[in-house]
Amino acid sequence: MRLLILTDELRNRREKLAALRQQGVAFPNDFRRDHTSDQLHEEFDAKDNQELESLNIEVSVAGRMMTRRIMGKASFVTLQDVGGRIQLYVARDSLPEGVYNDQFKKWDLGDIIGARGTLFKTQTGELSIHCTELRLLTKALRPLPDKFHGLQDQEVRYRQRYLDLIANDKSRQTFVVRSKILAAIRQFMVARGFMEVETPMMQVIPGGASARPFITHHNALDLDMYLRIAPELYLKRLVVGGFERVFEINRNFRNEGISVRHNPEFTMMELYMAYADYHDLIELTESLFRTLAQEVLGTTKVTYGEHVFDFGKPFEKTHHARSNQKISSRNRYGRPG
Repeated sequence: MRLLILTDELRNRREKLAALRQQGVAFPNDFRRDHTSDQLHEEFDAKDNQELESLNIEVSVAGRMMTRRIMGKASFVTLQDVGGRIQLYVARDSLPEGVYNDQFKKWDLGDIIGARGTLFKTQTGELSIHCTELRLLTKALRPLPDKFHGLQDQEVRYRQRYLDLIANDKSRQTFVVRSKILAAIRQFMVARGFMEVETPMMQVIPGGASARPFITHHNALDLDMYLRIAPELYLKRLVVGGFERVFEINRNFRNEGISVRHNPEFTMMELYMAYADYHDLIELTESLFRTLAQEVLGTTKVTYGEHVFDFGKPFEKTHHARSNQKISSRNRYGRPG
């Protein structure tokens, strides 16, 4: 077990939490927000400051304090929530007495706070909230990674993903896109008459693929079992039972090599449809990719590196052997074609 070495900063944060516990308000749960940052930007970014002042819009937000610039009696704070970031303008005279000096200035970066106030735009045109209420909702016991300049250590990013999500917008967006892809796949499949099912994760006989399984033991039955390497056999049993179109999106486990492209635990979709052949699967796959691109990205053109792929165009269809020959410029016997 790794021992935690308390630096001065870690010790200071724990002392602050202890003081909050003594006051009995360490983790208040009665603050309610009415907007996320992306909702505010979408609705009000197009309005100028004069229009915002005339509307006098009061909003409440909550999130993690990522940056803070204290300038005497006023400060600017960057608050990050699930939708992105919004700027807070915190003025001593706009808050209840004692909040600015006795509370706000003692908070740390990474703390989760709640803020309520009116919308306005700064001289640079940035949408901001002039705070009239500010509350500490959760005390962060550890500092933000790499002083908010982004987490660069690849090992830390993978092993402590929560730090990666806090520090790197790109990683957070990857999670969002993945979730949208899965939701769009399910919607696509159900619309075409497929039924989503779940099949056993632990199997007496591993099958459906040629791979080395993970072995576990069922104590009650005194029986060795295997984490599945594929759901194929059980999905086919459902087809035999009369469900003509089934699919499953779930985990598979393979006790083999590991790399950036191969993980021992991974998510896969597998589907089966009766009264169909590979031509139907070709059409289904092409339509699926086209639909996913449009639903998730809003366009059928997808950029990967320097390449742009247009899923709106019909896919090129070719024979597998001829495709390999075209790529390698050699025939199947290894001689120049």
